[in-house]
Amino acid sequence: MNAKAKGTRNEHRSKAILEASGYRVTRAAGSLGDWDLIGIGSQDVVLVQVKTRDWPGTLERLALAEFPSPPNTRKLLHRWRDRQRLPDLQEL
Repeated sequence: MNAKAKGTRNEHRSKAILEASGYRVTRAAGSLGDWDLIGIGSQDVVLVQVKTRDWPGTLERLALAEFPSPPNTRKLLHRWRDRQRLPDLQEL
């Protein structure tokens, strides 16, 4: 499986996890924006950056942390490693 297909698969896996938690989720496929997934719940909004294998680098992490958002927004990083059932999770 090539890297693009693996990344797309992991974005869909993260999307399914958020939807199971009650969020309405949109995937920003091909937008090359800061966030891969945007989930809207009854109490908050989540912005999710999905990574395969490695966490974001210093500059990318800084850009994500400084991304302007409303107070009820959580910024999450999902890192998927091979043969892992759930992602590693960090909140910015």
